[in-house]
Amino acid sequence: MDVSLSERVACEDVLMFVNAAIASTAQREFHSRASTQQMSLGFLHEYVLGNYRDLYAATAALEINHLNAAMVVTNLLRTASTASPEQRAVEGRLIAARLRLLPPQRVYSVFRELRRLGINNRRTRAIVRDWVAGRPDPAFDAVKYRRSLSVAARHAHLALPAEVGTVLFDWRRPKRYETPILEAWRRAHYDRRALYELPYTVAEGLAAQHGIDRSRFLKGIAPKLTDGERLRLQSAATRHEVGAVAMDLATVPLTRLAVYALSLSRPERQRRREELTGALRAAARRAARRQAGTWGRVVAVLDDSYSASGSGVKRRRPLAVALATHYLLEALAAEYTGLWLNHRGDPLLVHPIGATALGERILDGLEQRPDRLVVVSDGWDNAPPGQAAEVLRVWRTRLDPDQRTSIVHLNPVYDADTFDVRRLAPAVATVGVRDAEDVPALVELARFATGDAGLDELRRHLADRVDRFLTDDSGGQESP
Repeated sequence: MDVSLSERVACEDVLMFVNAAIASTAQREFHSRASTQQMSLGFLHEYVLGNYRDLYAATAALEINHLNAAMVVTNLLRTASTASPEQRAVEGRLIAARLRLLPPQRVYSVFRELRRLGINNRRTRAIVRDWVAGRPDPAFDAVKYRRSLSVAARHAHLALPAEVGTVLFDWRRPKRYETPILEAWRRAHYDRRALYELPYTVAEGLAAQHGIDRSRFLKGIAPKLTDGERLRLQSAATRHEVGAVAMDLATVPLTRLAVYALSLSRPERQRRREELTGALRAAARRAARRQAGTWGRVVAVLDDSYSASGSGVKRRRPLAVALATHYLLEALAAEYTGLWLNHRGDPLLVHPIGATALGERILDGLEQRPDRLVVVSDGWDNAPPGQAAEVLRVWRTRLDPDQRTSIVHLNPVYDADTFDVRRLAPAVATVGVRDAEDVPALVELARFATGDAGLDELRRHLADRVDRFLTDDSGGQESP
């Protein structure tokens, strides 16, 4: 299909933004500072919002990460006056649906930003009101997100339940609250025993004020911990010998489980090999769902070079994505081979080391003539530089012009200098990835990344994703 230059540029612009919105969290990466990431990402949001507003809004229905979803919501509300009535109607539904998927703390940060920007029109107030009204337990929010809820209540003029309003703005006045969690929070300021009736994140600060020993506090608060909190506290629990914090790894999502596994020492991973491998494979089967075993013969080239160690704030994140993708592809494939750049043997013992020598391993993978070749790497091919691009060029033009082997590059690292994730070769689709669970959907999106599809086809794809997103949301959510 012939694609005009303007259409190709538009497709590249939108896909460049989608890659950034999936991969970038505006934090320090191995090759760039946080300030550079923030500036680059902010410019990209403004550029796509200004030139392709309808497509920018549609990305809220894709697998973009929480930071970028919050930025999309804020920017759409901030610039609502430039949108048509039809655009505002669709955007309103997308915003409401996306907010319901975001963690509460991220939504409250959006509300604080809207207040800072002075955005307080009727539609914004309605969005804030409906989201708060849809929260399952306002009293819980009044304790765990007290300051944020008070900001939202003031800004949107919310009508709150009586005791919730009191605890936000005049909590010392009542001698007793009828709502149990509010009464526990009031008593916890004076009675240490009441701490253990509160959520962990609230009780932690009060425990520090009371000078409670960390080990004793963790033992007491263990029954109140969520699965995510248990996972984050595993190392602290081990250090303080608090067995009550241990969790069932069968409930942990795939990528988060890979991050946890790589946080353990290699001897510890080896000792718990059976447990961790079983949990990773079970999580991969849950993520694969109906597609398990349907991808044919798959070969993966997985980057375990030194740059996969990530940064101080994203420790081993690129390596964890590669490890999680390894187990997911194993579940998706009928026949699977995983090729690490440096590691040999049990994937669970992988660690970041050495240069990024992608070319040779890609050649090893292509020699097997798979149905799919998946490369998971930050794209810094440097041993020697450009070898991977040349291997892929020769393969596409000389050895596989009919494209019997599908090739896709999944990149977990945003390159602030190019406003995109680094690509291996122009003819190979490259998409950003944050969580391995999203890989099946990202591979579907990858077909637009090589310049062969037109803007109309991309619009249809995004419109279909928006329809499915809004349909799923209306089917799974009660109207506030």
